[in-house]
Amino acid sequence: MASRRALLAGAAAAPLLLAACGFQLRQAPNFAFQRLVLVMPGTPLSTELRRQLEASGNIQVSNALAEAKPEDFVLESAGERRERVVVSITPTGQVREFQLRVRFSFRLRTVAGTELLPSTEILRQVDQSYSETEALSKEAEALMLYQNMQADIVQQVMRRLAIIKR
Repeated sequence: MASRRALLAGAAAAPLLLAACGFQLRQAPNFAFQRLVLVMPGTPLSTELRRQLEASGNIQVSNALAEAKPEDFVLESAGERRERVVVSITPTGQVREFQLRVRFSFRLRTVAGTELLPSTEILRQVDQSYSETEALSKEAEALMLYQNMQADIVQQVMRRLAIIKR
């Protein structure tokens, strides 16, 4: 009975200890802007970025630069670039390993042209083993890896946008 009380007391004290050390659950970011104009091609990454920005709840996202107001911010990008590079081959010349890469370059400015975040490139890369006998499953794996890298890039962009101050 005493060990049960000690266990309950320990469980009750755990949230207090976590709060005392500064632990805090991740919250939605607070942005320095209410409206953002996205100037980028319609790629899966830009679609995911738009979805994340709109889900934050306090930003209106637009594609129309002509309708932008002077207080709006503009996020420009030429889009993402996906690459697949051979890293190693077998002695018979068959591919053994690929390196998958996703590059995303962007910049943030005001409608007036003041640069808030200079041209920035985010590069994510991951190695993927390859076997010709499992070609279909390796293609599906590559798509999944690209999606994971894309989601990570979107989160990195969101964090960089959150630190911008007016």
